[in-house]
Amino acid sequence: MKKYILPTLTVFGVALGIFIGAMLAQKANAQRIVYQNGRWSLEQSKVDRLLQLMETAYVDSLDLDSITDEVMSELVQKLDPHSSYIPKEDLELVSSELAGSFSGIGVQFSIQQDTIGIIAVIAGGPCEGVGVLAGDKIITVDDSLFVGKKINNEKVMRTLRGEKGTKVKLGIKRSGTPDLLYFTITRGDIPVTSVDAKFIIERNGKKIGFVRVNKFGENTYREFISALAELKAQGATSYIIDLRENSGGYMDQAIRMANEFLNRNDLIVYAEGRAYPRYEAKADGGGRFKDAKLAVLIDNFSASASEIFAGAMQDNDRAQIIGRRSFGKGLVQQQMPFSDGSAVRLTIARYYTPSGRCIQKPYSLGDQADYQQELLDRYEHGEFFSADSVHFADTTTYRTKKGRIVRGGGGIMPDVFVGRDTTLNTPWFNRCVNLAYTYQFAYKYTNDHRKQLSQYKDWKALESYLLKQNILNEFVAFAKDKGVEPNEAEIQKSKPLMVRLLNAYIVRNILGDEGFFPLFERDDEITKKAVEELSK
Repeated sequence: MKKYILPTLTVFGVALGIFIGAMLAQKANAQRIVYQNGRWSLEQSKVDRLLQLMETAYVDSLDLDSITDEVMSELVQKLDPHSSYIPKEDLELVSSELAGSFSGIGVQFSIQQDTIGIIAVIAGGPCEGVGVLAGDKIITVDDSLFVGKKINNEKVMRTLRGEKGTKVKLGIKRSGTPDLLYFTITRGDIPVTSVDAKFIIERNGKKIGFVRVNKFGENTYREFISALAELKAQGATSYIIDLRENSGGYMDQAIRMANEFLNRNDLIVYAEGRAYPRYEAKADGGGRFKDAKLAVLIDNFSASASEIFAGAMQDNDRAQIIGRRSFGKGLVQQQMPFSDGSAVRLTIARYYTPSGRCIQKPYSLGDQADYQQELLDRYEHGEFFSADSVHFADTTTYRTKKGRIVRGGGGIMPDVFVGRDTTLNTPWFNRCVNLAYTYQFAYKYTNDHRKQLSQYKDWKALESYLLKQNILNEFVAFAKDKGVEPNEAEIQKSKPLMVRLLNAYIVRNILGDEGFFPLFERDDEITKKAVEELSK
């Protein structure tokens, strides 16, 4: 009997598996499995049935793909603010934000006066190899004019990016050259970096390592640990991790970063959802910076994975969190592809910091407008300036490992609050900045003096040179030509802030972020507070 039972059970098991798999597959395609009249059958959803009728019975021909994309977007917008539908034509661009690389020509650009200006050429990229230079302007692409008011960042990226190995022809206007220069560039892999800058801050004989992380992408942990190792080799014994304006990304990268600073079995984060079993991430004890003093900088735009890292450091009493209350995103999304190349990023769980708090701020299903308005409400209520104006939706008391009280239901509240400093702001300054004239002037000044500026190879020497120039007066004249009338009293009040900003932008155009951030952060109030705390 045994020789018959085993094959029979095997065949039955395979058949059952196929049946269950078919059921699940059909369910995933928005069809409902029903049992009636003694047999299983598939019942289409009303949405599927309507689309089918539109395709086969409607009086006119339709672009059903476009209609389907609109329907999908509308459906997903009825959910939480972080679930999203991504059409196939947008998926590559959206995914490349967190990918380790994308295929393109290898330039950083800025659109000035309806023309694409090249700010920097990425080292080792395709453009560097053919001789494209910073300061060049792109006038034509594949022999077609590519300037004008219809040019925007998204259109430029879609045009210049493309499949690896494909070619694109650029017509370049270069200063001092009357005719257009033409370059045929073969697209290649361009790395996407997460660490903007790493440098040493010296205070009272101590060396503090500063690392700015702009997102949590595929290679963030690898870049981060490499930056820490480099700073440690330079003598750093404490570190500032800057997560301001970091909107998040992959959770696993934040977990791996946190692991470097925690002891074995310290809880980093846990997540669970209706169909998502509880998942806990704990430190394995192998971190190489468990004894280093640490400060983490956050602001109102630090979200998601940034908050996972900051929450783990705060709840384990491992670091001082300095700055302003974070965004408040405690939802976990999973990207699920469709057969046509589109995808949905669906919220499948909530995550919780080690003390048990969910830091997700309140939201209503389908109400995107109020959710986006919340940051403006914070500003208007004075929260950006005073800790007393901060209010949390969750009144539950949570405690850190050492018993300190922390709050949930609306972001991470820093241990040391630093309000925005507006003492040097004036209407003249605000108008110049809001209209991006500071950025435009820095770009023009750099191009006009590139040969002289390029002689300086470190930010301190370049800043010293710039401080001897008459940059502020030149900028005042530039802004006046743009329609911003000078006000001498306001100019003098805002002078230190404006000069710092202009110099920092010019330095960035020559030396990149590795030159910009040390200069810019030197006088930043949140960074100065972190240095003060770590120096105690």
